[in-house]
Amino acid sequence: MLEDFLQGAKKVVICGIGNEVRGDDAFGIIVAEELKNRLKSEKIVILNCGEVPESYVGKIINEKPTHVIFIDAVDFGGKPGEVVIADPEGTLGESFSTHKLPLKLLVGYLKQNINAKFILIGCQPKQLGLFVEMSEEVKQSAEKLIEILAQELEF
Repeated sequence: MLEDFLQGAKKVVICGIGNEVRGDDAFGIIVAEELKNRLKSEKIVILNCGEVPESYVGKIINEKPTHVIFIDAVDFGGKPGEVVIADPEGTLGESFSTHKLPLKLLVGYLKQNINAKFILIGCQPKQLGLFVEMSEEVKQSAEKLIEILAQELEF
């Protein structure tokens, strides 16, 4: 599915979303930060959006991407560490998040300003408590996703 999504990609923006002091909520940030170390291409922009991806709207629009990938911990009722790929304007885009603005609204706004394809890669969190470690399940999923994205985005 990711391979299909990336067909024809000329410029990709990856938005890691989360909070590194809330256990598994750091999923998107950890993936984004590691990809920054691995992917060195002018065609790929990686943003650590923290808890406020809406603060990066201007930056995303200015990059004029053809594809935007949001990576976040999302409670979709799966097993801890389970990863789902979804339309951020679908039901997952409005599901539980520790962030203020639902992705559904953010993507709706971005679509008015850029012609890009959007996808959400969500990971089911196990623990979101303050100052808790990331669970082993989510850590393993982050490592797998980093490998997959590093491979798929080598262009």
